[in-house]
Amino acid sequence: MKKQGEILVVGLGSGSEDSLTQEARQAIEESDVIIGYKTYTALIANLTAGKKVISSGMRKEVDRCHQALDLAEAGCKVALVSSGDPGIYGMAGIMLEVAQKRNRHIPIRVVPGVTAASIAAAVLGAPLMHDFAVISLSDLLTPWEKIRLRLELCAQADLIICLYNPRSHGRTQQLTKAWQILSKYKKPETPVGIVKNAGRSDQKADLTDLGSMLSVDTDMSSVIIIGNESTYIAHGKMITPRGYVL
Repeated sequence: MKKQGEILVVGLGSGSEDSLTQEARQAIEESDVIIGYKTYTALIANLTAGKKVISSGMRKEVDRCHQALDLAEAGCKVALVSSGDPGIYGMAGIMLEVAQKRNRHIPIRVVPGVTAASIAAAVLGAPLMHDFAVISLSDLLTPWEKIRLRLELCAQADLIICLYNPRSHGRTQQLTKAWQILSKYKKPETPVGIVKNAGRSDQKADLTDLGSMLSVDTDMSSVIIIGNESTYIAHGKMITPRGYVL
């Protein structure tokens, strides 16, 4: 009888040993094949010795899902790895869509990971203690007009706003546009925390405010957390009160 294949969509957190959950580690160890973006497969090289590893570059996400599905149909247990949490801007949705599009019924299990917002928040202190929104500034797959509307409404609602993908070599103006929108509704002294390479060995964190936010160097690996009207900075920590009487 042919062996039943399976796909495990695995979240790697930041990619460091410390942020890899036990469930994610076990999923990688029990898989026959590891598929992922080359940077992410390199981060877990110590866990993939003796396994088949298939790596590819940026914008090959759909191809990786097709490869995973083909290998699982051949009887392999495949770990499709994703940074952070695979269900938050990760590979889980793409994998499920590809399987549905091809009308395949291979078992697919999503293994959660620690998303960048959680890691960055922990580095900064406790900025996400109240209602917040996570918004990616990448307009590669989402029209800027829709991103703009989300920024407008979240800022008007005084949500804490966590920005992913703020800037890249090819996208230099989106963060400035976002800042202009947020500045209409949030005060210049609103605390802002910026964490670059959150959870990795070259992690860098900055505490600033909305008025000075654009002066801090950011790139695709940066997470920006903009507080609400109650957020403050004390003793080097960014804190959003939950509302308890102390």
